[in-house]
Amino acid sequence: MAVAGSLAGSMLCFLKGCAFVFDSFKEYFQAYIYHRGSGKVILLLVEAVDVYLMGTVMLIFGMGLYELFVNSLEIPDRNSTQQTSRTVCGSNLFGLFRLQERPKWLEIQSLDELKTKLGHVIVMVLLVGMFEKSKKVPINSGLDLLCFSGSVLLSSGSLFLLSKLNSGK
Repeated sequence: MAVAGSLAGSMLCFLKGCAFVFDSFKEYFQAYIYHRGSGKVILLLVEAVDVYLMGTVMLIFGMGLYELFVNSLEIPDRNSTQQTSRTVCGSNLFGLFRLQERPKWLEIQSLDELKTKLGHVIVMVLLVGMFEKSKKVPINSGLDLLCFSGSVLLSSGSLFLLSKLNSGK
């Protein structure tokens, strides 16, 4: 139940992200035709990235739960006797492109590894959310600029440390 719900939720997030991208194109062309500012385009695209990242969190969670508790997602060998040319198994985009190997982000061996991968994506979602909020913050004094610079430094540092901790494994 959790696997199906998270995979369905990820599809909804990806569709909502596509709607944001479509709205950003619409806003861009309307701004071009009516000679208005196009500041809303960037905000819509940042919102799309945020929703895509949430969809990725749900996709990783659903695929990880499936692999840990239901069944393994092994990609069949080219020389195997199984008929895979007309099925979704072992391919992406409904059998049009054959996967040569499993993506590295999908290799989940334990629940702790799933938590770690989800944690990385959640940190990215938080950073995109901070970027989205920072576009709306007015900077009126030197102290405002200093606080804004500190927040950018701390968030970049946390992402750097997270990548270094992960590469050590």
